[in-house]
Amino acid sequence: MLRRYELTDDEWNRIVDLLPPENTGKQGRPRKNNRMILNGIIWIARSGAPWRDLPERYGPWETLYSRFRKWIDDGILDHIFQNLSLEAELEELSLDASIVQAHQHSAGAKKGGPPMKSDTAGEEPAPKSMQP
Repeated sequence: MLRRYELTDDEWNRIVDLLPPENTGKQGRPRKNNRMILNGIIWIARSGAPWRDLPERYGPWETLYSRFRKWIDDGILDHIFQNLSLEAELEELSLDASIVQAHQHSAGAKKGGPPMKSDTAGEEPAPKSMQP
């Protein structure tokens, strides 16, 4: 069952080789499953929730956060998201308001308000005694 924000099998198969191996052959506690860790990281990114609100099914938030920092520092997450975005469909494209530029006159000025300086460029200024 695919849960909200998790990678599909097709997406996972495209990026599985970009992740470090789960079985390093070292003694000690085995590493957490890379797919579970990545799905948890994606859940945090897509939901906007703080790390401490991570659902228990992904494991301890501290584990995910430390793996997230390591993968960021190693450039692994950059490669993953570049790879996944290569075939992204335009239906999934979203725009952020910070990249949409408004026209300079769309700042919300009321119509019929006081004339702008550029509107009175050819007129003589009123004498100081008549200015408000």
